[in-house]
Amino acid sequence: MPGVGPVVGMALTNTLERVPFRNADAFVAFTGFDPRANDSGNKIGRRRLSKRGPAELRRLLFNAAMAAAKSKAWKPIYEHYRAHGWSTTAALVIIARKVARAAWSIHHYNSTFDPERITKNA
Repeated sequence: MPGVGPVVGMALTNTLERVPFRNADAFVAFTGFDPRANDSGNKIGRRRLSKRGPAELRRLLFNAAMAAAKSKAWKPIYEHYRAHGWSTTAALVIIARKVARAAWSIHHYNSTFDPERITKNA
């Protein structure tokens, strides 16, 4: 997968082999890339990253997203979110989440990376 090198690949493989995740959402939540609500009563607060789980894995996924954003497969997605007003960091977090989901899917279904599948729901 573009953006995922040997170090990130080993970290993802290690985590996915050791912890049985039910679905991709559970894996994203484990990495800490899921939104945490700050609501109370009628007040709807700002959503921020939960940052739960291993910080090193989150850092590696963010770095993978920075590398992936420059690749042919992920660059249109990155530019799509930037064109819609998302900050650079927010767009990279979105790509990091997508990389994590793709890694879970590849591991769970024992498949290979297909760039056509990531551009469907950008």
